[in-house]
Amino acid sequence: MYRGREGQWAFVLHRLSGVALALYLLLHVLDISLVMYGPEGPFNAFLAFYHQWPFRVGLLMVIVAVIYHAFNGLRIIIMDFTDWGVKVQGPLWYGVLAVTAVIGIPVLWKILPEIFGGA
Repeated sequence: MYRGREGQWAFVLHRLSGVALALYLLLHVLDISLVMYGPEGPFNAFLAFYHQWPFRVGLLMVIVAVIYHAFNGLRIIIMDFTDWGVKVQGPLWYGVLAVTAVIGIPVLWKILPEIFGGA
């Protein structure tokens, strides 16, 4: 039975970030495929959607999801291929959160003005 410890939260966040990234990838492939209809096609109209604030917030969430998903995947590899990984999986997860913050905060600091400042 799960009791809301680190392993459960790592699993939930890993699955959510993976599904979110898969949906973003699907959306990205679909919008890029609209280019084949030419310059007067639906691609330019679809680009206006990307300039709305909800999508810009979603873009920030995708960036954080990529960082978290990548480092948590490395944590899972360590747990699977070492003898000591499962014993220290809690501290490893906190390390994943710390690395995500250490990398994510400067990236977001740089990207936030560009995303919300420009049209």
